[in-house]
Amino acid sequence: MLSTALNFKIAFASYKEREPHYAYAPSLEEWDKVEKVCKLLEVFNRATHVISGSEYPTANLYLSEVWKVKEILDMENEDEDLFMREMASPMKLKFDKYWGGCNMLMAIASVLDPRCKFHMVRICFPKIYKSKEVVDENIKKVKHSLEELYDEYVAISLTESSSSSSAINLDNSNQSSSQVNIAPIRTGFDEIMSIIQENEAIPPIKSELQDYLDEGIYIPKSSSFCALDWWRNNSMKSKILSKMAADILVIPISTVTSESTFSAGGRVIDEFRSKLNEESVEALICGGDWFRHKYNVKKKLKVEKEEIYITLKI
Repeated sequence: MLSTALNFKIAFASYKEREPHYAYAPSLEEWDKVEKVCKLLEVFNRATHVISGSEYPTANLYLSEVWKVKEILDMENEDEDLFMREMASPMKLKFDKYWGGCNMLMAIASVLDPRCKFHMVRICFPKIYKSKEVVDENIKKVKHSLEELYDEYVAISLTESSSSSSAINLDNSNQSSSQVNIAPIRTGFDEIMSIIQENEAIPPIKSELQDYLDEGIYIPKSSSFCALDWWRNNSMKSKILSKMAADILVIPISTVTSESTFSAGGRVIDEFRSKLNEESVEALICGGDWFRHKYNVKKKLKVEKEEIYITLKI
């Protein structure tokens, strides 16, 4: 509403000059306040579209939006205008309270963006935390947590490979037991493959994670870049790290969109469904939202619903 009103700033002034009974035209001071408020809320508007849109983004995009919100709040909190300071100060207190600790998921997800790697963390953390000691401590936490998480995926991968090889050996032993009189024939290719597998079993000097971080950043040729597509295309090169990246990047910042929560809440949780548990309510809201997005079904306005109801009643 405010951004639309700014487009008619001159029209309001002209109408005031021609209409003597019109006494609601904003003053120049009020228009200045409107411009500053729009500048502040525009950052929140963009962040809401990225984080709470119907098409969920990958988790690597969250940290940059949080950093932008923090930057605008810090700037407005030091504004020379008392009106903006009084508005931004309580917002900044709530932001610092909520984001005072390091959000490990967003930080790790940004590192797994091949366009940024650790550069985004090094740029955003000083803006969010200010103190150099806290920034360095949080960056170390991100590195340590990323390495620990990668080690867990390596352990899981080794367990899965050992279990699959045990199943193959068990199957081979069953086949050999059924053919006791036939001696197994080991070809030259089998011997070479066994040597290759033994050599591959030796852990490399550098891990996939270290190779990924040591390489330069990826510069996409077009603006339409998807981190999941990039990791899928590089899954043969980094088998373990690509699986870890896929699991992390798909984590949403919220379970449902904020629009769906407020608009569909009263319709889903009515007097007939007040006994539903949390899982059922969440499934109903998410299912309805996904169904409308998939089939491009638009919600009917309340007025249209009332007209249809009256028509059917008649």
